Amino acid sequence: MSQMRKAIARRLTESKITVPHFYLSIDVDASRLTKLRAEINAELAAQDPGADGEAPPTKVSLNDLLIKACAVALTRVPECNASFTPDAILIHKRVDVSVAVAIPDGLVTPVVRRADLKSVVAIAREVRELASRARAKKLAPEEMANGTFSISNLGMFGIDQFSAVINPPEGAILAVGQVRDVPVVSEGAVVPGQRIALTLSCDHRVVDGAIGAAFLSELRRLVEHPLRVLTG
Repeated sequence: MSQMRKAIARRLTESKITVPHFYLSIDVDASRLTKLRAEINAELAAQDPGADGEAPPTKVSLNDLLIKACAVALTRVPECNASFTPDAILIHKRVDVSVAVAIPDGLVTPVVRRADLKSVVAIAREVRELASRARAKKLAPEEMANGTFSISNLGMFGIDQFSAVINPPEGAILAVGQVRDVPVVSEGAVVPGQRIALTLSCDHRVVDGAIGAAFLSELRRLVEHPLRVLTG
């Protein structure tokens, strides 16, 4: 095994052995989120480069919007933005979101710092730049350390739902499935709809069930009313 694969094996084994995981799942209406993403990308495509000469990103992904939504939700439910220590629960004042990125050797988690204070477009640019350097093995160790919360998205691989392993010392990680076209009941009629499954893995030493549920409830409100994601 490569040194990276050995490190992944060691950390994930330690996580499953020492961290008491539990899981909460919700199925969320994603129709407004996908519509907003299309509107943002249409606007970006029509823009000229900014005053600094930097062109806007080709696309904002659903994952970029979800990173921002998680960051906003964490400011509203800060008990989920926390870590376990032997003497106390550490509730972070910063919101630094680790983003799982698959590379040939395994998996890395570059961190989007202060994600709650950044725009969705800024997050999109940063995630693409971090992911590109991750695949080129050019990330510095400090760029993959000291996150406060993680997000892992396998929707692009056709996965509907999964449970992720917590990245210690973070207290939780959100697993994101693909957007599914499904029939839904609206005002007594069956109509086309879109749903996305979100599963929160929690460290029970840090996050109790009610806290995890409060976070997912806030995240649902943001995803189903995504203009609130942009306004913070």
